Amino acid sequence: MIDEPRFRQLVAAAIKDLGRQIDTIDTDALDWKLTDGVLSVEFEAGGVFILRQQVPVRELWLSAFSRAWHFRWDEGKWSERDLAEPMENVLTELFSKKLGFAVTISNPG
Repeated sequence: MIDEPRFRQLVAAAIKDLGRQIDTIDTDALDWKLTDGVLSVEFEAGGVFILRQQVPVRELWLSAFSRAWHFRWDEGKWSERDLAEPMENVLTELFSKKLGFAVTISNPG
């Protein structure tokens, strides 16, 4: 398990980069904010994606579409704990589904 300072550094970089990527999505149908380390993406048509850090277990937890994903830093990228799927794949699929058009999210961080 990575140490807490390194984890917090990785989370800060990932969230900053993800916010930058969200800003490049060509739509007014969403708004994002960062509050106390929690990234919230609210959609005009309803619904919220929430990404928050879980320091004790060194994970980023994502909630979207009444489902949860748990990401760990592994080999230079965030991967889903149970499925080993890269975070960018999960986020690309979720944003594309919610917005109704193709969105590409690269490896945050």
